[in-house]
Amino acid sequence: MVRFPGIFVRVVVSALVCAAATACGAATEATPAQPAPAPPAPPPVTTPPLPDPATVGADELGRVPILMYHQLSAQPAGEYDQTPAEFRAELNRLHHEGYRPITAAQYAAGAVDIPAGTHPVVLTFDDSTTSQLRFTAAGTPAPDCAVAILEEFAAAHPDFPARATFYVTDDPFGGDPRALPWLARHGYEIGSHTATHQDLGALDAGGVQRELAQNVRSITAAAPGTEVRTMALPLGSSPSDPGLAVAGSWGGTAYRFGAVMLVGANPAPAPFAGVDPTAVPRIRSGLGAVPFDSAYWLDELAANPEGRYTSDGNPDRISFPRSSADRLDPRWAGQAAPY
Repeated sequence: MVRFPGIFVRVVVSALVCAAATACGAATEATPAQPAPAPPAPPPVTTPPLPDPATVGADELGRVPILMYHQLSAQPAGEYDQTPAEFRAELNRLHHEGYRPITAAQYAAGAVDIPAGTHPVVLTFDDSTTSQLRFTAAGTPAPDCAVAILEEFAAAHPDFPARATFYVTDDPFGGDPRALPWLARHGYEIGSHTATHQDLGALDAGGVQRELAQNVRSITAAAPGTEVRTMALPLGSSPSDPGLAVAGSWGGTAYRFGAVMLVGANPAPAPFAGVDPTAVPRIRSGLGAVPFDSAYWLDELAANPEGRYTSDGNPDRISFPRSSADRLDPRWAGQAAPY
């Protein structure tokens, strides 16, 4: 008989035991790790229901103030100009009285998306001067220019966004190439104010179309992707054919605007209440108190709130008292929600 070392016997026995176990179908591999339980699903986001239009006095056929600004200066030179302090005070008043800004293009398209119970206001700036937008060495809007004041006010009042329309010429904001791209990136509307600020009433049909098409071409070249949707008449002067201020072409460039802005001098009709797109009225806001300026009309709208546009909070319907139904433009009848 051959004797084996004890260690060898133990190894052989162990091998035989493992083989027997395998033959009997016993598992020899480690149990796979179980996946970690999935995290609990977040609770569903619920949007609070909008108030009944009657409870907020909704009237989306009411008047809309479209304010017109020119220069901001510590020493204003004309009645259309004002100081930065006056501009800040007007923004404070608008916010306090429940106004919320939209662009001229949003007004023209009827895209009024503001909270229930608030009122739209359109802030427009003519002539594209450096008092409206200029930059610091760091590339930010310089203190006391209009854009800097709008941005500061919006930061302090998040429910009043920095939103406005700038009507520019072919040499905007002192020729600074940063200006139009900056406005486009930050959600401001860029509109047409003609190439060289011409009196359109003094031009022939070709001249009118040249001024507008060239301006549109310059804007879109400086800020690619920009759609120029509205225009403001220089000096408030319409061409002899008002339709040419709305649509035309020159040199291979076509233009079409949803609204043509006048210089004055009263609140505009609601976009759903039969506004004339060739002649949308604006209210001037300038130095001190001048006849029929923004202060006059804001006072008048506050004293007669039943004639002011008040939102129902739902941009997909048009709410108004049944007594105002005769003001509805039939084109918008499909969204009408009288109460």
